[in-house]
Amino acid sequence: MTSENDWPDSLIPIIEEFRDCFDSMDRYELLFDYAKKHPTPLPPSKWTESNQIVGCQSRAHVECNLDEDGNFIMKGGADAQIVQGLMAITAIAVNGLSPTRVSQLSPEYANTMGIQSSLTPSRANGFLNMFKRIQEEAIKLS
Repeated sequence: MTSENDWPDSLIPIIEEFRDCFDSMDRYELLFDYAKKHPTPLPPSKWTESNQIVGCQSRAHVECNLDEDGNFIMKGGADAQIVQGLMAITAIAVNGLSPTRVSQLSPEYANTMGIQSSLTPSRANGFLNMFKRIQEEAIKLS
């Protein structure tokens, strides 16, 4: 598991940005901003039953592959902006890492950012299901 001091470099400024928020509404606004700038979106035309996240309150889908250099790439899409924002932040964190490194990451960054406590229980469960799915895909791709 990854400790707080061992986050991917791409995630550290995002964690700090969320830590600077004073309340849940500010965090939600940031999530909405990240939803708009998802680095590797998965368009709805690519949403299938096999890439759907089970247990997520909204429709959420992820597709994981390796790029030509063998680095992990996560594409994600959701019909809810909060979920899309969580996916965008997760993609920023994992894209470009080795699949082994991705499989060792912890979803604890959501707590460190203060997001987890702002989510409804069903959204928090959906986030954890998404993260688990990404880890499972990373293990398969290792």
